Amino acid sequence: MTEVLCGGFILQKIVLFSFSTYHDMKPLLLVFFILLTSCDYFQSKKVTTEQLLEEEIQAINWNDVDEYPTFSDCDGVITHQEKKACFENYFYDLLTSQLKNQKIIVTEDISDTVILKIHIDKTGQFSIKSIDMDALTQAQIPELESILRHSFDSLPKIHPAIKRSQQVATEFSLPVIININ
Repeated sequence: MTEVLCGGFILQKIVLFSFSTYHDMKPLLLVFFILLTSCDYFQSKKVTTEQLLEEEIQAINWNDVDEYPTFSDCDGVITHQEKKACFENYFYDLLTSQLKNQKIIVTEDISDTVILKIHIDKTGQFSIKSIDMDALTQAQIPELESILRHSFDSLPKIHPAIKRSQQVATEFSLPVIININ
């Protein structure tokens, strides 16, 4: 017998000395052929942890979370979309009630959509990153930014968003329509 190295494994190659007929050799030749052509099946591909991590990162949709941030009032809601709607509605209701209590006097009609960029970190801390509004709105209601920021002072505890069983920070935009005549 002789040994042949094939893909890291040692295969035994049988040396045949004599055969009486070709018919007796067929099964043995078939086995010999399979052993020689199957070397690629024994080769293993090495995959590094960096390659596995990169593939996993590419597979994750980073623009969506498994669970949206939520308030305790929304705990009874079951579906993903209902939780999102409950969370957004809570913000709208709070903001609307705060703005209705304000006396705002303007010299021109205001019709603007103010965009609040809101950030909730992975511990549930709420902050307003920026407030985008029209220049006319800013000129007519200079205290609007302060009013909007203080509208959220009485927020209850926010449970942060969840992605792959981990608490994560999220940012979203909250449009606020301002119509003053």
